[in-house]
Amino acid sequence: MEKDAVTLPVYAKMTLVILGTVALFYILYIGKDIIVPLILAALLAILLNPAVNFLSNHKINRTLAILLSILAAALLLAALLFFIGSQLARFSDSLPLFKQKFTELYQQLLEWIGQTFNIPSNKLTGWVDKTQKEIMSQSTSVMGRTLGTLSGMLGMFLLLPVYIFLFLYYKTLLLSFISQLFQQVSSKTVAEVLTQTKALVQSYLVGLLAETAIVAALNAAGLLIIGVEYAIVLGIIGAILNVIPYIGGLIATALPMLIAITTQDTTAALWVLILFIVVQFVDNNLIVPNIVASKVKVNALVSIVAVLIGGALWGISGMFLSIPLVAILKVVFDRIDSLKPFGYLIGDDQPTVAKSLTHRTKSTAKKNEMAK
Repeated sequence: MEKDAVTLPVYAKMTLVILGTVALFYILYIGKDIIVPLILAALLAILLNPAVNFLSNHKINRTLAILLSILAAALLLAALLFFIGSQLARFSDSLPLFKQKFTELYQQLLEWIGQTFNIPSNKLTGWVDKTQKEIMSQSTSVMGRTLGTLSGMLGMFLLLPVYIFLFLYYKTLLLSFISQLFQQVSSKTVAEVLTQTKALVQSYLVGLLAETAIVAALNAAGLLIIGVEYAIVLGIIGAILNVIPYIGGLIATALPMLIAITTQDTTAALWVLILFIVVQFVDNNLIVPNIVASKVKVNALVSIVAVLIGGALWGISGMFLSIPLVAILKVVFDRIDSLKPFGYLIGDDQPTVAKSLTHRTKSTAKKNEMAK
């Protein structure tokens, strides 16, 4: 004799949901050193999978095909890092000049603030000196955290190739495990989710690489025309930061503006601002819709919240991983009836007021009919 299902009251369900959410975020936070490399390796493995399949189809041993694909990706990354590092080494040679000009601008700014707001110069200088001392007193802890972050990133880069190799090598085993795990769910639905997730990640990452290359070229060309020093490396850094929605664009714009105002004048900084606004407009209206060919779109509100949560949980890595993870969640939510409203909330299909009212009226009428 089957037992009747227990129906929990609303407040009990809400309590369980809140406790489950808190426990999930706590696990994600304390386990970031393990979880982040695994997620990043899984995404990169999906990106490299077509290259592995291509080599395997040309009668190359699968293990060798995986190793060749990882080696090619590592060489491309090493070349990019070497170029950026060489440019930054040149930049370090000019640091004394930047420091001198920045000090002059800093003094001019203090004089302007004192004259504009009628603040005595000695009082303003005392407040600045006090702030500097407080910052210096905290510099030791900040440096310790920075070194810890760098060591963690180094460890992650050492583990990534191993994780990527294992994900690609055991791909069929992992797919079979997921299919067996959700036997009670329709096998067709599971297959659709897996296929769409793979296509989503591949299209997103490939499109993201193409977008980054184009934005870097536009940034570098514009900065070269304006005459900003280190235009190429600043263009590349700006394009990489542009991957982080909204927040990265602000940092990418502020850095070359600071270089322009210290090496040239405020007019050059203004031209840099105009340049990055134009590039952002082209990126948002032409490059992203046509090149980042993702079938799943995430609205701006969810994007910002996801980036902030990712940064709070996993730092810079979380900011980069937040958008593809949210897009994958939307694919899953859209295939599960009870979670479809959350998938609809994540998307950017903005309904009109008339459609919303019609949907609400139909829902109310249906409930009344069921009540009768």
